[in-house]
Amino acid sequence: MDYIKHFDLTMFGEPNTNLTTDSGLSAEMKTYYSDYLIDNAEPNLVHDQFAQQRPIPQNSGKTVEFRKYNPLPKLVTQISEGVTPDGQKLQVTTVSAEVKQYGGYVELSDMLQLAAIDKNLLEATRLIGSQAGRSLDTITREVLAGGTSVQYGEDAVAARHLLVGGEESGNHYLTVDCIRRAVRYLKNMNADTIDGCYVGIIHPDVSYDLMNDSRWMNVKSYSDPEGIYAGEIGRIENVRFVESTEAKVFHADDLASDSRTLTASAQVSSSNTVNFSGGTVEADSLVGRKVLIGTELAEVTANTSSSLTLDHEISCDASAVIYPGEAGAKGRDVYATLILGANAYGVSEIKGGGLQHIVKQLGSAGTGDPLDQRSTVGWKATKAAVRLVEAFMRRIETCGTYEAGNN
Repeated sequence: MDYIKHFDLTMFGEPNTNLTTDSGLSAEMKTYYSDYLIDNAEPNLVHDQFAQQRPIPQNSGKTVEFRKYNPLPKLVTQISEGVTPDGQKLQVTTVSAEVKQYGGYVELSDMLQLAAIDKNLLEATRLIGSQAGRSLDTITREVLAGGTSVQYGEDAVAARHLLVGGEESGNHYLTVDCIRRAVRYLKNMNADTIDGCYVGIIHPDVSYDLMNDSRWMNVKSYSDPEGIYAGEIGRIENVRFVESTEAKVFHADDLASDSRTLTASAQVSSSNTVNFSGGTVEADSLVGRKVLIGTELAEVTANTSSSLTLDHEISCDASAVIYPGEAGAKGRDVYATLILGANAYGVSEIKGGGLQHIVKQLGSAGTGDPLDQRSTVGWKATKAAVRLVEAFMRRIETCGTYEAGNN
């Protein structure tokens, strides 16, 4: 049912319950808007849905604990007839994560609220709910994308900056063999499946490449609608894929305000200084950035408007192109496809105190709003995300036929 169209707000009291003369929303209305906020946030929590879930702790500090159980060893020694062997103890490892707070709000003017306040509250709640969901999802995504279990394409190269895309040949796109290799890794690590399959989180740009394979199975061909994950699109090689535009993309920003690349203005032979031309660059604006010259990756430690100082010596020809180095070859975007087993990571739960809807009425600021001109609608959340077992997840990095840009 479309709750925006069909929810009867007058059932909670008099028609004027939410006028600006009131001190606040009724308890029933607060519950409704809070639930509505969560309903709008949860569809965006793609990266949370396969994690160990733990409630936000109350009155117990700022940490949340996740537990992982170590496998029991094999028992290959024959037991004696009629003799009960010694029992075994479960070995539990506790992983703690610090809970941090996030939030935002929008301000509504008194003139805006000359229209129905409920309409404005619903629209503002819908927007901040989506913002909250995408923000909290990104927090989890960044934790997962920072893992050490990584595979570059079909293991053809050893680093992100060597991944090729957009060329006539030799491109490193996501293939079925990439998936097979990741699945093999998880199996060798004894990673349990999730509901019988491993799970992949994938960007639409690279799912496009994968779905060209004849072995791809659309989700409608194998799953009951009630058993479909949020965002699930299909399956291949015993991996069920969830698609999201919020999947991690490693994007490198332009090096100059008016050019993506720079050009070496002279030959360099075993030096950590490279003179360049071809773009407008402010002094020290590239410090901390990585640059890619040929296949050589270096970090900028200082720069002027015409020279770079690098963290190590390199050699290059005059007119060599200097590319941004945080992504693939020639600065091409690199996509992270996550292949996950059970209990690979943990997140704090959103319901039960993790996500709050906060409304401040016109004039509630007292002398801070002397003419009752401003009200606010906001969200606040506490969140923690942590990788529990690196070996139970695999990040496949590839280029794509298309480029999404920074997210």
